[in-house]
Amino acid sequence: MERWILYAIISMLFAGFTSVIAKLGLSGISSEVGLAVRTCFVFSFVLAFAGLVVPQTEWSQLTWRSCGWLALSGVTTAVSWVFYYKAIKQGQVSTVALIDKGSFIVAVLMAWLFLGERLTLRTVVGSSLILAGLIVVARR
Repeated sequence: MERWILYAIISMLFAGFTSVIAKLGLSGISSEVGLAVRTCFVFSFVLAFAGLVVPQTEWSQLTWRSCGWLALSGVTTAVSWVFYYKAIKQGQVSTVALIDKGSFIVAVLMAWLFLGERLTLRTVVGSSLILAGLIVVARR
């Protein structure tokens, strides 16, 4: 198995835990306070991790262009998290998490439009199945 697949599987597992743990942590507080506290821990952990594992020479390879795109990614992540936390505070984690995973469809389309990634039969069928599952689970 290629290493990136293992990383993706580990990411999937921890992302699944994250939603349930966050819902427990939001008990008695607003989604905004919960997200702010969580984000402080995420920032501290990622900064410490990068400080430990990233060689000093890699930091010098950062460009203003890279920083700009990463900043924009940070803004879109923040908006996503704000509304995700509002959703899990009020709704069922299983439904919110599935709707959130509809981001896969958005990512596939954006990668096709802006990065020139190919739309294969496999990604179209997979995206359609995710959309179908999203509609089935999210319907009331």
